[in-house]
Amino acid sequence: MKKSLIALAVMGASTVAFAASNVTLYGVIEEGVLVQKAKHQDTTVSLKSGFDQGSRWGIRGVEELGNGYAVGFILEQGFNADDGSEAMSGKQFSRESQLYVQGGFGKLGFGRFGTLSSGAGSYQIVTGWAIGTGFGLSSWTSKIGTSFSRVDNGVAYQTPSFNGLQLSAMYSNGTKTDDEKWSKNNHYYGIGAKYEANAIKSSLIFEAVDNKDTAGTEKKKTQYAINFGFEYNLGTVTPMFAYQWAHQDEGKKTNMFGLSAKVAVGGGDALVGARYLFGDDAPTATDDKVRSWNIGAAYIYPLSKRTALKAYAGYADSSKGWKDTEEVVYNGYQLFLGMRHSF
Repeated sequence: MKKSLIALAVMGASTVAFAASNVTLYGVIEEGVLVQKAKHQDTTVSLKSGFDQGSRWGIRGVEELGNGYAVGFILEQGFNADDGSEAMSGKQFSRESQLYVQGGFGKLGFGRFGTLSSGAGSYQIVTGWAIGTGFGLSSWTSKIGTSFSRVDNGVAYQTPSFNGLQLSAMYSNGTKTDDEKWSKNNHYYGIGAKYEANAIKSSLIFEAVDNKDTAGTEKKKTQYAINFGFEYNLGTVTPMFAYQWAHQDEGKKTNMFGLSAKVAVGGGDALVGARYLFGDDAPTATDDKVRSWNIGAAYIYPLSKRTALKAYAGYADSSKGWKDTEEVVYNGYQLFLGMRHSF
């Protein structure tokens, strides 16, 4: 009897281990001190969670179906390490929640995920900006440009790689909700191509949101954006170029250019970049014409495979219609020192 119980216990433990072998718990915790000052505002010093990489935990799993096919899922929740709160109130898996199938045809996913140019999630393909989509005012997706962040009710497809070329398409049946008839939901559309071979990495992305659920007397204008990026790895130095054309609602039409580089220095990576934006912003009270530029530099030093120290300094300045805008991404500076740990 005792042997039977032991055998059953061993079999039970083996079954649990087998069932869990394809499921992974993972996450990122990033915390640091942020010093910043916006134009006409006081200097502030605060603890900042996820200044570059958002703090998050997640569960991902995959089941092999045979013949090269697999079904998988990703459930990822963002949080604020400084106070333990949700990164986005009301969502249990705010960063990503998707079920996907993949095989020789590519990958097809359903759920909530980051858009093609968001710099976040399983399907993002943006390239060409060394500082990426983190680091505050130097983020390529900061407020001065146009960004489509994450969408609900999404369908995403990526082809296999053809000699380094991969195509992507994404659609959201309602960026927040889709419980109204089709004509009353906000819809996101994105198509893109990414090429990665040898020393070259490049991407081209077109995106639009139709704003069909705009309430009241506001016009339901579609927002458009095109992002292009190019990188060339020279070994210790990778120079990069990025461009964005944006046409937002309310008459905002801008062009944004960025020159940046990733440089291996002292066992870590230095990230430096400068960008310039010009165009029109009709809602501004003083001048439809707008100009903005910023510079930034970051250094990431790995203490181990999972832990790194991060330092950053950035400065932003705007003129014409944005001259007196009292937000740090337009006019101000930021300093950050922190640590990131992955598990």
